[in-house]
Amino acid sequence: MNRRLFLQTSPALLAQRPQRRIVFLIDGLGEDYIAAGRMPVLEGWGKQGIRKSVSDVMPSVTNTNNASVCCGCWPREHGITANFFLDEASGKEMYMESADLVLRPTLFEKLAPQGVRSALLSSKKKTISLLPRGASLILSAEIPPKEWVERLGPAPDIYSSEINHWLLKAAVWILRNHPEIGLLYIHTTDYPMHMWPPEAPQSKRHLAALDALFGEVAAAAPDAAILLTADHGMHHKSKCWDLEKACAVRGVTLRAAISAEQDKYLKHHRGFGGTAWVYLKSAKDAGRAAEVIGKLPGIQRVLTRSEAARQFRTMASRIGELVVVGDGDTVFGGLDTESQTLPAEYRSHGGFSETRVPLIVFNAAGAPGPSCFESNVDLTRWIAPGRA
Repeated sequence: MNRRLFLQTSPALLAQRPQRRIVFLIDGLGEDYIAAGRMPVLEGWGKQGIRKSVSDVMPSVTNTNNASVCCGCWPREHGITANFFLDEASGKEMYMESADLVLRPTLFEKLAPQGVRSALLSSKKKTISLLPRGASLILSAEIPPKEWVERLGPAPDIYSSEINHWLLKAAVWILRNHPEIGLLYIHTTDYPMHMWPPEAPQSKRHLAALDALFGEVAAAAPDAAILLTADHGMHHKSKCWDLEKACAVRGVTLRAAISAEQDKYLKHHRGFGGTAWVYLKSAKDAGRAAEVIGKLPGIQRVLTRSEAARQFRTMASRIGELVVVGDGDTVFGGLDTESQTLPAEYRSHGGFSETRVPLIVFNAAGAPGPSCFESNVDLTRWIAPGRA
């Protein structure tokens, strides 16, 4: 037997390592989905452990929250402020999908000095380009390697609910076959939540299958701590504003106005989200731009950069000079006209309306008490705190 493999998997060595941990970031799992579905495994974890409704990180979009949970800190530290932003130094609008933009160590990097090997699994390929540092095993169901297709069969399309089920089957396989993996981080896709409200039969079937697979994960690693949360909720939105066009019509020319939610999965949400970054042609335009935007129907808040950085605990240099948040019915994005009424089936997130998410801590040795968990960031902050 290979000596290196033996050292990684020998019972004596494994017994000396920290408890195995499984971290779930279930994309789009708002509290209303849990309430509408039947998820006995999830319910059991909550009853036997810690179960709370907590806040997420604003803007309530995936990359910001994923990085916050995976790094165990706020965006003002790790630097991932959205899915998309304008790099003011280069003048380029950019997706926040590169590991080079992450300014703090991931959980994988923090735990490596303890001899803990980690795995990063995601339905979406963007996650494995954003958060790979320190992980020994990396898998995206969107672009599965040949060996994984041979093990589990072809992965379903990224625009499906079944891709999440395939991903959890991969997690079960890893837990059964790689006991040396001490941290397994699993991130799903919110495509089902974008497509269906909580009460829809398709949504209930997706969550029931996911819950059954949670049970298989727990059975494959009964020794493991299970930590679960979500990045945001999901709601129907009825109106979208193109803030550049709306301001231009009212006499204010902006440098740019972009949706903080925009990513490459346009079938999910068309790039529209409940928070917008507004960049000015001139600093002297700030007051007038804020006044014009604030009068548009559906605007909940217009914040200055410093106000938003303080309130959202985010990095000022990676957000707009103004930050605009829509109400529960309103999103922002690029349009052919200044505004658009959205169809009844349209669902998205990004604002304050989607900030309440579940948090569950089950079978976790050394975890703090319930009062220490107030946001999804707190799910992992206690793991290897302060380690580089």
